[in-house]
Amino acid sequence: MRKRVIGKVISDKMQKTRVVLSETLKKHPLYKKYYRHRTKYYVHDEREESREGDLVLIEETRPLSKLKRWRLAKVIKKAEK
Repeated sequence: MRKRVIGKVISDKMQKTRVVLSETLKKHPLYKKYYRHRTKYYVHDEREESREGDLVLIEETRPLSKLKRWRLAKVIKKAEK
């Protein structure tokens, strides 16, 4: 099973590569307060079907370049124009 993550496309300026931001809520071990943990993923988008602002599902894959270790599984929701 490959890991799957839902995130929002924050950059589509590169060819066949998207930058996806994923936010998760984490609980601080000492203070018990919840905070947002943000992670940026470099995602391979072969057909260039996603655009900035889209909600996408990405999945783990073999290393494709220095930073790309994820690929686009599907576009969940298109961004409004």
